[in-house]
Amino acid sequence: MAKTIAMFNNKGGVSKTTTCFNLGWMLAQRGKTVIMVDADPQCNLTGMVLDLTETDALEDFYRKYPDRNLRDALDPAFQSRPRPLKPVQCIEVPNREGLFLIPGHVGLAEDEVSLGVAQQLSESIQALKNLPGSFSHLFQITAERYNADYVLIDLSPGLGSINQNLVATADFFIVPASPDVFSVMALDSLARVIPKWVRWAERAAELDALAKADYKFPKPNLKFLGVIIQRYRLKNNAPTIAFQKYFDALDSAIDNTLVPALAQAGVMLSEDSYANADLEASHRLASIPDFNALIANSQQTRKPVFSLTREDVNRGGNLWDITKENIDKYNATFEELAQRVESLTA
Repeated sequence: MAKTIAMFNNKGGVSKTTTCFNLGWMLAQRGKTVIMVDADPQCNLTGMVLDLTETDALEDFYRKYPDRNLRDALDPAFQSRPRPLKPVQCIEVPNREGLFLIPGHVGLAEDEVSLGVAQQLSESIQALKNLPGSFSHLFQITAERYNADYVLIDLSPGLGSINQNLVATADFFIVPASPDVFSVMALDSLARVIPKWVRWAERAAELDALAKADYKFPKPNLKFLGVIIQRYRLKNNAPTIAFQKYFDALDSAIDNTLVPALAQAGVMLSEDSYANADLEASHRLASIPDFNALIANSQQTRKPVFSLTREDVNRGGNLWDITKENIDKYNATFEELAQRVESLTA
C-alpha cells in the first residue's frame, strides 16, 4: 500500500511546493512510483509540471481534461452525485518515469465550508458523512491503479478543514521551514495544532456515521518524519551568521516544543528509526540552501535543479564547471533526503 506524506507548515514561503516536486522526482529517480497531489488552491505544483504560460491555460486544461484534477475527482462526494469516486487519471510528469501528478483546482477552497461542517462531528454528520473520508479513499484507489509507493501531498499554509483532514489522515508529515523568526513561531503553533487534529481524527474514526459511510474515515496513524530547512544563503559552505542564529532557534523549538508535543500525541516514530535514518541535528531531514540563479532554469525547464543539464543552463567553460559542481551538490542533498525518507517510512 502506498505511503502518504503531507508537506505541511502553516507558514507560507517555505518552499513546500518545490520540496514536494524535488523529493517526488528524486524518489522516482531511485525507482519508486510516486503520485504528487496538488491540494493547494494556488496550484503552484500544477504549474511546475504543466505549461501554464499561456493565458487561460489552466481553464483550458480543466475543459480539455475533466475529472483529471483533485476537485473534479472529488465532485461525486461533495455534490452527492449517484456515482462512486473513481481513480484519477494522473498526469505523467515529463522526463521522469514513475512520477505522476493529480493537478490542483483553484476552486478547491470553495469546498472548505462543506468539509468544515461535516468535520464538526455534530448531528449534521449524517447528511455529509461521505466527505471526511473521500480524500483518503481517492488517494488510495488512485495509488492502487498506479501501484504507487508514495503519495506526496502539497498543502496550502492554512489551518482550515482541508488541511486538517489531509494531515490527520496521512501516514507521515514533513515540515518545510526557513531560518527566520516566523518559522520558529510556526513550529510553536504546530506543536499545538497537530495534536488537536490527531485527537479530532481519533474521535471521527469512532463515529458510527463515518465508519459506515461509503468512504470510511480511516483511523489515524500519523507520524512525524522531520523538518527540512531551506531558503538561506551560504558563506564558505556554511549558513551565514544571521541564518545560523535561526538554525539554532529552530533546533531548540523542535527539541523543546514540537517533539515533546508530538510524542505526547503519539505522532513520533521510535528513536531507533530516527537514529537509523542518520538525520541531521534535531530531527532535521535536510538543510537546503538557496538555488540562486538555478531556480529560473528549473522553472523554465520544469525540472529539479539537480536534473539540469549543460543545455538547460546554457553555460560553458569554467562557468559550467562551477554550475555543475553546485548541481551535483544539490543532487547529493536530495538523494540523501530521499534515502532518509525511505528509511523512516520502511
